[in-house]
Amino acid sequence: MEITRGNVSTLVVRKGLKESYADILTGKALAAIEALAHLNVDRLNLMRARVERRRQRYQNKQRIEFLSPQATIGRTSLTVADARAGQFDGSEIPKDLRRQWIQGTGPGAKPRATLESSLRNVAYALLSGADGWMFDGEDALGQISTMSLDNQRNLKLAIARDATFMKVAESVATEMNTWAKEFFGREIIADWQEQLSFTTKIFRARGLHLDDRHIQINDGSGFSASIVDMCLFVTNNHEELQKRGSSVVLYLPKIQTAEEAALWNGLLTGLESHLGITVGTIKAYVLVEQLEASFQLMEIRAALSPHFVGFNTGRWDYINSVADALAWDPEFQNPNIDAITMTYGYMKNYEDRVRRAVNTPDRNGRFALWQGGMEPNIPVGSAAGIASSMKKAVAGAEREQREGASGKWVAHWRMVHIVRPVWERVGDDNQLGRKFLPLTYAAKDANLLVELESAPRTVRGTRDLLSVALQYGNAFAQGFQAAALKPADFFGNDDILYLMEDMATGEIRLSILWEWLHKAAAFSEGDAETGIRAGGKLTPAIFSQLLDEEYDKLLAAKNKDVHDNSKATTLPIAKEVVRSYVIDDIKAPWYIDLLNINLNNHDLESATQRIRGYMSAFRKDGTRITRNLDFSA
Repeated sequence: MEITRGNVSTLVVRKGLKESYADILTGKALAAIEALAHLNVDRLNLMRARVERRRQRYQNKQRIEFLSPQATIGRTSLTVADARAGQFDGSEIPKDLRRQWIQGTGPGAKPRATLESSLRNVAYALLSGADGWMFDGEDALGQISTMSLDNQRNLKLAIARDATFMKVAESVATEMNTWAKEFFGREIIADWQEQLSFTTKIFRARGLHLDDRHIQINDGSGFSASIVDMCLFVTNNHEELQKRGSSVVLYLPKIQTAEEAALWNGLLTGLESHLGITVGTIKAYVLVEQLEASFQLMEIRAALSPHFVGFNTGRWDYINSVADALAWDPEFQNPNIDAITMTYGYMKNYEDRVRRAVNTPDRNGRFALWQGGMEPNIPVGSAAGIASSMKKAVAGAEREQREGASGKWVAHWRMVHIVRPVWERVGDDNQLGRKFLPLTYAAKDANLLVELESAPRTVRGTRDLLSVALQYGNAFAQGFQAAALKPADFFGNDDILYLMEDMATGEIRLSILWEWLHKAAAFSEGDAETGIRAGGKLTPAIFSQLLDEEYDKLLAAKNKDVHDNSKATTLPIAKEVVRSYVIDDIKAPWYIDLLNINLNNHDLESATQRIRGYMSAFRKDGTRITRNLDFSA
């Protein structure tokens, strides 16, 4: 089906979807997408600029630098100096965002599920007691089949209090209370219908670097997933949300520069204009997931006025971006992934810049919110394992609260009532305007953003990276873009809890493996199992050996940990993706690219050809193959 503007065909929807998703791909929603379609060209230009900056850093061995104060932020009339000085009109924080002690995150849909089963994801979220829930359209949402549209449908039904959703929610409330009585000794939901109104509904659109799987340009080229996601969610839900006194809120991921933020601002303003709603109605959090963004925090705030309400300090993608930006530097070598916490070197310095940025006032004296990072633990395992992990989770929340965060993320509804009391005991709605040192832009500040600290780098750490990376790629291909995972050596050990992993955690694992292999990183201690001594290097031979061994463990695993039906279908493809990414001397910019081009594909030979095609195109001129290769109009 073609969407048209006048007599000129612009976009094409995959065959049959306009009919089967008529409630989501409505005339109004498609008209909104078409109204913003011209900005897809601008998006592509900015993505090409990203690749070129990355290429120049590799070629010239350059680190990222702060912008010149005299420069003008792209797509705006603002100077960098004015942005840093707060000379812009920021957004007021709406009532339902002023207290966001705990935000949960996760998708609103399940793969290969009935409507009632899939809706349970949304019910868990809205009955959890979280102050807000970020329904993910990006890192945690599977993309096989029509999951992105299922996600939109489920959210629309829940926001509208559709009868089917309400029936599911009543059943889920009973289940949640049963669990809570066993875990806490009390129920957590008093009135389930009233509870549904408590949680602010937030949606995370896919980033500017991704193409949609169901809408393309009529010449066969890819079209922005950001535009599709934003238009579908806002167009289908803004009236119902506003009628119920709720804000229309988005999370914007993977922004690298203020110019990219300005493009997002143009998209938001353009959509508001098209829908006839007041500019600034749509509120936006920005996930600070990219090193380059940490060099332009105030500029991003200014570029997104009047929509911007806050930053979030996500951990995993940020680590990946640091490793990627310094892939050219042989001296920059990360330690084991479990050592890179929010108090590690460059992580604590990036968090510090974020809290200073949100507590810098605009010209009207307005501050912005800081939502702390992810708590991936889930209380499922042995009593000892749960007790240990929950103690760490609470301690992490207490640290972020002390540092100035107004709230935190959790990856599972069961964590809400475990972590939220940290903020309840303090009682302040938020920490807007706390006094911190002003942001500075000297060479020492730039150096702190890539500061390494001494920490172990081990064979055990390599195995953990490989095992979870393989499992994640396999889960992604099965439609579980968020999955509870742990290294294979700990399968059956209930003292070691599963962690909720999403695309971001997959990205960093391969990024660190590439870094260790191509920079000949030395192990800090020996390993009896392999005979590798302290000071030994991760060589191609050792990498291949460990990859084969970890893969074999997954083949032998029980169905509980590795679905049996994946072992001859998607798991071999996941292994080929991991091998190709890590071995190639050209570092792919995104793990997700290699996974996306193989969605719904279970043929290893075909997958291998696609992976080679991607790497060949990127090697030649920086082209990323991001469109749906199986698209049928």
